[in-house]
Amino acid sequence: MVLQPSERHYRDWNHRRLGPWCSPTGSPAPLSCETGCGEGSWILVCRLLVPTQVSLLSMEEDIDTRKINNSFLRDHSYATEADIISTVEFNHTGELLATGDKGGRVVIFQREQESKNQIHRRGEYNVYSTFQSHEPEFDYLKSLEIEEKINKIRWLPQQNAAYFLLSTNDKTVKLWKVSERDKRPEGYNLKDEEGRLRDPATITTLRVPVLRPMDLMVEATPRRVFANAHTYHINSISVNSDYETYMSADDLRINLWNFEITNQSFNIVDIKPANMEELTEVITAAEFHPHHCNTFVYSSSKGTIRLCDMRASALCDRHTKFFEEPEDPSNRSFFSEIISSISDVKFSHSGRYIMTRDYLTVKVWDLNMENRPIETYQVHDYLRSKLCSLYENDCIFDKFECVWNGSDSVIMTGSYNNFFRMFDRNTKRDVTLEASRENSKPRAILKPRKVCVGGKRRKDEISVDSLDFSKKILHTAWHPSENIIAVAATNNLYIFQDKVN
Repeated sequence: MVLQPSERHYRDWNHRRLGPWCSPTGSPAPLSCETGCGEGSWILVCRLLVPTQVSLLSMEEDIDTRKINNSFLRDHSYATEADIISTVEFNHTGELLATGDKGGRVVIFQREQESKNQIHRRGEYNVYSTFQSHEPEFDYLKSLEIEEKINKIRWLPQQNAAYFLLSTNDKTVKLWKVSERDKRPEGYNLKDEEGRLRDPATITTLRVPVLRPMDLMVEATPRRVFANAHTYHINSISVNSDYETYMSADDLRINLWNFEITNQSFNIVDIKPANMEELTEVITAAEFHPHHCNTFVYSSSKGTIRLCDMRASALCDRHTKFFEEPEDPSNRSFFSEIISSISDVKFSHSGRYIMTRDYLTVKVWDLNMENRPIETYQVHDYLRSKLCSLYENDCIFDKFECVWNGSDSVIMTGSYNNFFRMFDRNTKRDVTLEASRENSKPRAILKPRKVCVGGKRRKDEISVDSLDFSKKILHTAWHPSENIIAVAATNNLYIFQDKVN
């Protein structure tokens, strides 16, 4: 499929995140931070490496399958393109942390129960379950290869002992059930202990099967597969607050699904023009309101946000509210359209605000004010003079995510050189931190980093020309109620917690 007006612009609209995912436990390292981001400090709790195929085999041979053979994880050369983390997501309690990777795998980490009461170790997580969510496919009708990369993971609230999550690649969404089993039935009448059928003539007594204790086993089973509903690449999935429906969004359409129905979905947004040459924008992200099941937002490659109400009409082509900031003509450049494209949109936990991330900034919008954002934070404005070279190496098409903390008072998003930024909305302070293997010593306090734009560089500063654009923080997650954050850097997952004095 070829979309006009230009191939380069379509790459901007449809550019997929370098899909990475997270991995099992590496060497623990503590990290800490205070409620605010300006004066507070963060400690590294642990650095988790994506398990490669080799290390996954070593897990099966280990007595304790939840611990990983670290000898494989220390050698970074084992990591492949398939090991790159592509999405990170805490569940609603923060007890589980799921990651997806470019190889189609999902790794779930569980919080260490004994560490909850040890305040300096409360952010420690270990591998809970690993499974292959998606496999590579080929669409023979369109001669199109479908990657196995996990684009998004979304948890459902826990209703019983089992956990449920949605995972999606470019075309197919799957509902997974993750459950524990620590007992097995024994004493069948028609089968022996190895499961083979017994000769009825040898059965002389009737036995009552019993449940025997066994080693804990975590099973992941696909309960629903939602396929064949998207012509273009899926970029977002969002669970509705009614917990009966969810939506999936691709470049031109948004579909509404019921969890119990896999062969039918309702198209609620369709921006595909009759003539594809008239295409001027695509959908980049979408999310349901956290409390109102009829309301959702979606963002576009033109830097606009549309709020829709499903009570108004079945097809929400006419938005209820339209959020757009007028462009300053003095800042207009060749790259304006590209850098204004929104890569992520998130409702605040309260539902009052919307946060959006474009290439250079994070903006906070009040639902009651459409003409401009109430807050704008510069993530890496020092790159504005580097846009030409960033265009040439395709970094200008990177899609950064953004997250709120549990109280909506602090914002976090990623940057280059494995830097990530925090902005305190109350104090207006901000801090730049780095997730790197050099800072992986246990309980090492992260030191704020500064980028020198010009003039004389101080000892603790790094020159903008020295930034490594191959190292980037695209995916982050914040614990829903505590100051524990997860930061994905290539095939490494860093978990930090606030420092407690």
